[in-house]
Amino acid sequence: MTKEEYLEGQVLLIDKPLQWSSFQAVNKLKYLLINKVGLPKKFKIGHAGTLDPLATGLLLICTGKFTKKIAELQGQAKEYTGTFYIGATTPSYDLETEMDATFPTDHIDEALIHETVKQFLGEIDQKPPIFSAIKKDGKRLYEHARAGEEVEIASRKTTIHEFEITRIALPEIDFRVVCSKGTYIRSLAFDFGKALNSGAHLTALRRTKIGDYNVKNAIDITLFEESLNLDF
Repeated sequence: MTKEEYLEGQVLLIDKPLQWSSFQAVNKLKYLLINKVGLPKKFKIGHAGTLDPLATGLLLICTGKFTKKIAELQGQAKEYTGTFYIGATTPSYDLETEMDATFPTDHIDEALIHETVKQFLGEIDQKPPIFSAIKKDGKRLYEHARAGEEVEIASRKTTIHEFEITRIALPEIDFRVVCSKGTYIRSLAFDFGKALNSGAHLTALRRTKIGDYNVKNAIDITLFEESLNLDF
């Protein structure tokens, strides 16, 4: 791809690795495009929807004039696959923090799991995790959380279009979810555990689709760098 094509606008499909923030991924691409392709230092680049460091998968990175498409891309339905751990919760609802409570699981069987899924289809009320980047009183929620401050978090409407259980091997449950913008899969894990009269947290998450964009067509950042070495 030429310098002009990047400036004119591209949607780059990146398969974000584990432990990277979405911000780090954008910065890495920006560095590569400036230093390998010769783009000006102030060229426009941004991502269309954050992925937590503990999640992998599809990150859409827009360059040049296509940064104007970011809001539109962010509004598209997203598909995720992942794993819930049943019988324990964490304050962050995922593996960022240690388990803080355990719950009984003896009463949970496949029938109950599949029945519980039905409660989460369609429009639902969901509270974002306290360990999230949403702002409250001028501070991000995770800043309140790390300072040990109690914060009242308002629930918000979100839509679960599809929710499928793909493997049951308790304490683990694998799932596939298609949801609207603003859905927290960590909160879905927490709420699902509660609905089972137990507890749960998210132990793996992969974003597989955003609208018509599929992670199958995405490229690893290392391979992207190698492709630039070949082109330039």
